[in-house]
Amino acid sequence: MPDYVVTFLLAAAAAVALTPIVIYVAGKTGALDAPDARKVHKKPIPRIGGLAIYAGFLLAMLYYLCFETVPEESANDLVGLLTGGSLIVLLGLIDDYKNLPAKVKLLGQIVCASVLVLGFDVRIDFITDPFGDYFYLELFAIPATIFWIVGLTNTVNLIDGLDGLASGVSMIAALTICLVALQQDALFIAVLTASLAGSALGFLFYNFNPARIFMGDTGSMFLGYILAGISVIGAVKSAATIALIVPILALGLPILDTTFAIVRRYRGGVPIFKPDKGHLHHRLLNLGFTQRQAVLLMYVISALLGLSAVALTEVSGAVSILIIVAVVFAVIYGVRKLGILRLTEPPGRTGTK
Repeated sequence: MPDYVVTFLLAAAAAVALTPIVIYVAGKTGALDAPDARKVHKKPIPRIGGLAIYAGFLLAMLYYLCFETVPEESANDLVGLLTGGSLIVLLGLIDDYKNLPAKVKLLGQIVCASVLVLGFDVRIDFITDPFGDYFYLELFAIPATIFWIVGLTNTVNLIDGLDGLASGVSMIAALTICLVALQQDALFIAVLTASLAGSALGFLFYNFNPARIFMGDTGSMFLGYILAGISVIGAVKSAATIALIVPILALGLPILDTTFAIVRRYRGGVPIFKPDKGHLHHRLLNLGFTQRQAVLLMYVISALLGLSAVALTEVSGAVSILIIVAVVFAVIYGVRKLGILRLTEPPGRTGTK
């Protein structure tokens, strides 16, 4: 059985087995997400489910390190990923219990990203365009990589607004990158993404509507951080193989939702970190979708973006441009139709993401 299948199953089984324990611990320690005006749940829900996702991924990776032959360079990348990932989990756990100020959390994310980039020399030195041309970042390599990791960490964090949304979208994104990696024989990347997809799937069993537990910042930041780190490692291994356009499309939904949130708040004169109810899932609920319908629709959108990413690796440069243009036009149409760039309530109100 291929390594990526074994680690996928191991991570999924571990997450399924450990989530009930996390639910119990959350209840005993007061790690509960209370309902408010912006949240859709009506009663307190345990919110440190990310611990189960982290544990599932960690166990799969420890198995891979201990029982499979891992090249020295890949082992260094994996240790760096696990070290930074563990730190981001700790940051998320503190935030889930203490509600850290946004600026403190951002500083913590930068530190966690710097551990991977500076401590283990995992960075994007160059990128490619759809025609295979190289663009070297040189002095901008380190800040660009840190920005990328922090940015993706927050995109998954911000989309975590409905039962099963962040875990399902992250699973689809991980499977997308896994498929591209398998197409190009990048087996190490395939193992990493398969393991992450497995842990997200195992947790989704308890997180899909009606959710028995939320992943909290512990889980959403971990998923974003690991996906960002994997994409950097993939780009380092071969810019033509796992080009950054693939994870950008695979995570297109949360990336776009976060971008639109920043633009919307800036245009409305609201601080960028101030929450609102203008996210895509809020718009869908306002249109009359149920939670499940909204989440399933967003799964479909993520899957279509993922298929576009897979297609980019199999077609010529000209066709790649056509695919990207088609995606851009579809996004513009959706934005105009849903009014995502409009604030829906007075700036003075507060709430969640």
